[in-house]
Amino acid sequence: MRIVLLSGGSGKRLWPLSNDARSKQFLKVLENEDQELVSMVQRVWGQISDNGLADSSYIATGKAQIEMMHSQIGPSVPLIIEPERRDTFPAIALTASYLYSVANIDLDEVIAILPVDPYVEGHFFYAVKQLEATIQQTQADLALIGVKPTYPSAKYGYIIPEREQEASDGVLKVSHFQEKPTEEAAVGLIEQHALWNCGVFSFKLGYLINILKEKGYPIQYEQLVEQYHKLPKISFDYEVVEKTKNIVVVPYAGYWKDLGTWNTLTEEMGQSQIGRGTISEDCVNTHLVNELEIPVTVLGVSNVVVAASPDGILVTDKSASPRIKDFINYDQGPMFEEREWGWVRILDDERYEDGRTVITKRVAVKAGRNFSYLMHLNREEVWTVVKGEGEFVQNGVPMKVKAGNVLHIPMKTLHSLKAISDMEMIVVHSGYSDKDKVMELYSTWSEMSEHCLNISMR
Repeated sequence: MRIVLLSGGSGKRLWPLSNDARSKQFLKVLENEDQELVSMVQRVWGQISDNGLADSSYIATGKAQIEMMHSQIGPSVPLIIEPERRDTFPAIALTASYLYSVANIDLDEVIAILPVDPYVEGHFFYAVKQLEATIQQTQADLALIGVKPTYPSAKYGYIIPEREQEASDGVLKVSHFQEKPTEEAAVGLIEQHALWNCGVFSFKLGYLINILKEKGYPIQYEQLVEQYHKLPKISFDYEVVEKTKNIVVVPYAGYWKDLGTWNTLTEEMGQSQIGRGTISEDCVNTHLVNELEIPVTVLGVSNVVVAASPDGILVTDKSASPRIKDFINYDQGPMFEEREWGWVRILDDERYEDGRTVITKRVAVKAGRNFSYLMHLNREEVWTVVKGEGEFVQNGVPMKVKAGNVLHIPMKTLHSLKAISDMEMIVVHSGYSDKDKVMELYSTWSEMSEHCLNISMR
C-alpha cells in the first residue's frame, strides 16, 4: 500500500499566523513527546514514521510549499508537485498519474489518501493499515475511514452505513453521505450509526486511472501537469466518492480532531502562551500566540485567542474564531515566509510617488545553507550583516563576510551567499518595478563552484 498526504490550504482560518505562503499545517504550535514545538505536518509525518509507513508514503503539495516542506521534514521526503491549487479531485488525479507513470506503481496496488493535518493518536494508523486488506477482501471500489462521533457536530460530513447489516471484521457497507448537517439532524444521523467523514480514501490505483481515462484526462504525469488548469475545481468527494456505488467504511473509535480553527487548535496546545507577553491569572481558557518581537499583554478576558504575527493581529472570542475567513480581505502579500535555507520577515514595504518600491526585510540563513546564484533585473539590494559569518559571491568573486559588513548589490549583478554559522541580515530592496524579474544560474553551491572556477569552496 502507498500512502499520500494531501497538503494544501489557503491559510485563512488560522490568520494571522497562516497565510498563502505558510498554511496551517506548518505552524509550530503543538508539542511532541519532548515538549518541543512542532507543526501539524511534522507531527503526522513523525506518526507515519513511527508506524513504519514512511518508506511507502508521499506528500502531494503545491510549488509554493516545497521549500517549507523540505525545511520542516527534510529534503528526502518524496513530493508530488501540483502546478497550482485546484481542490482535492485534481490533486488526487495528479497523484494517481504520478504513481502510475513516474513511480511505476502496479495498478492493483492500494493507495490511501490522507489529509496532512489530522490530530490523531498513533493507533489511528492501524486503521489506515487495515485499508489495504479491506479493499482486497471486500473488492470494494473505495474504502474509507469513519470516525465514531462523540457529539452531534455540524462541522463535519457524515458517512451513513446501510441499515440492518452485520459488520464484517469491523467493515460496513456505505449507504450514502450527508454534508455538514444541522446539529438537530446530526442527532438523527448518529442514531443511524453514522460516522464522521475524516477525509481518508483508499482505492486500487487502477480504479482511479480508469476514471481518468473515462473522463478523457491524460494518465501520464507530465501531460496532466500541462493540462492541470483545465481540471475542474471540485472536491474528490463530489467528483468521485458520491458517484461510486461500491463503498465500504472502516469505523475508528479513537481520538480524532480537525484543527482547522483557532478554537479547536488551542484545545490541543500544550501551553497557553507562545512568544513574548503576559496573560493575567484571572484569564480563563485564554491563549496568546505571538511571533512578534514586541510583548503582548492580555488582562482580564477569558475564552479568547490573541494571535500576532508580521501579517497582522487577531483578537477573537474562541467561539467566533471560525468566522475569520470572512474578514480576511487585506490586499497584502505574506509578511513572513519560511524557506528551506531559513526565513524572511518583511519589516517595511513602501511605495513612493516616483514609482520606486523599497522593501526592508530581516533575513535568517541557517549554517551550511545557501541562496541560489542569481541576479535581479529590476532592483538593487543592500545587505547589512547583523549576526554570524558566511561566504559571499558577487560576479564570481568570493569574499568572507561577518556581522558589521554592509554589501551593495547593483541591478543585474550575479550574487549568492553561504552561511558558515547561523546568519541574520537586514536586507533593503529598491527598484522601479513591483514585479522583480530574476535570472537564476545555479541553485546549489556545488554547481556554482563547479562552473565558477575561481571560487574556493570551503
